[in-house]
Amino acid sequence: MKLTNLSNRKKGIIFITASAFGFAMMSAFVKISGDLPSFQKTFFRNIVSLMVAFALISKHRGNFFGQKNNQKTLLLRSIFGTLGILFNFYSIDKLVLSDANMLNKLSPFFVIIFSGIFLKEKVNIKQIIAIIIAFIGTLFIIKPSLNLEIMPAIAGILGGVTAAAAYTCVRSLSGKEHPETIVFYFSFISSIITFPLMIIYYENMNIMQLIYLFLAGIFASLGQFGITLAYKYAPAKEISIFDYTNIIFSAIISLCLFGILPDYLSLVGYIIIFSASLYMFVYNKD
Repeated sequence: MKLTNLSNRKKGIIFITASAFGFAMMSAFVKISGDLPSFQKTFFRNIVSLMVAFALISKHRGNFFGQKNNQKTLLLRSIFGTLGILFNFYSIDKLVLSDANMLNKLSPFFVIIFSGIFLKEKVNIKQIIAIIIAFIGTLFIIKPSLNLEIMPAIAGILGGVTAAAAYTCVRSLSGKEHPETIVFYFSFISSIITFPLMIIYYENMNIMQLIYLFLAGIFASLGQFGITLAYKYAPAKEISIFDYTNIIFSAIISLCLFGILPDYLSLVGYIIIFSASLYMFVYNKD
């Protein structure tokens, strides 16, 4: 069946699943690239996305920086997106891969909160209950303690919050800007923000680390275009549950590449968060 024959909701599901796979692979290559500064990893990740978006816009003779009346939203999307990547990359380096990605996948819950506040999309009591349950699930993953060991988990949560703010902006731009314009603008601004910080904290890389970061950028592009197109076609409440395929991909990749699986408390947290998302999806998809 051709993509053009599918409903917008089905298109959204396909794109958000492709995005989940892309971001899972990106996370794996970021982690395997070694102990490099997050600014450095973020810069190289964004340069690849910038080149891909540049090529697509040039091919279609599109607009690189969007319309004048969308500049504020595009800029906010870029700033929040950059913060989201920095927080996420830090947590990826310090936590089990699937733990870091699950904390980042709190973003759909925050998207619903932010969409209700800023886009005036209706948020009902069932969604509120699901959000509360999801946050209970995070406690099993982060295992709260009164020391600095909790910082990577806090960074993971903050990555979910800032990513949600970015995706809310993407949702607001739906129908107003082309996906490649949104990705180019974000990658361009993010590169400008991270370049001077990368220079300050730069660490020498070998050829394999450079290849890993290049591959991270390729898969990040798949994730970025996927999520942008997904929220273009469907609201968060209809498709957000499918973003959790990322955790399945991440767990498989983590086992294959690093021989590591999450502990039983994290698994309990995964089940609670996924159950909350499933509950929200079933009762609010119409």
